[in-house]
Amino acid sequence: MNLYEIDHAILDCVDMETGEIVNVDALNTLEMERDAKIENIALWIKNLLSDAEQMKAERDALAEREKSAKNKAENLKKYLSGYLNGKKFSTPKVAISFRNSTSVEVSDINKIMSLDDADSYLKYSEPTPDKTAIKNAIKSGVQIPGCSLVEKSNIQIK
Repeated sequence: MNLYEIDHAILDCVDMETGEIVNVDALNTLEMERDAKIENIALWIKNLLSDAEQMKAERDALAEREKSAKNKAENLKKYLSGYLNGKKFSTPKVAISFRNSTSVEVSDINKIMSLDDADSYLKYSEPTPDKTAIKNAIKSGVQIPGCSLVEKSNIQIK
């Protein structure tokens, strides 16, 4: 039986016209079953949150290992590149070659910003609201159009 069905069965134990309890034993049993169901759901939530936390920790550990492996590979590539100095190397198991590429290195962004057409060479990100500052301002009495404080009721299970 789910909580909705238990609540409906509890209402059936009470005479709606007089408010008198028709079946006390059934009412007590249903209330105990309801409490057990609520407890089990709350324990399930705790278990799921614990699983999610463990998964996040594992994901973070794997991300750290991935980062470490990539950094090690990059360092080894630099080492081989310096050693081979642009010369090809080949065996039946591996082939190493070099290709030329061009990249831009910006040493001083202020010099770009001083140009008349600086906007052609710069990217700007979309503005994002500072919700903490907005919340503090509204709490201190400032009216900010398009913003309001919304009270929420968040369940806590420990």
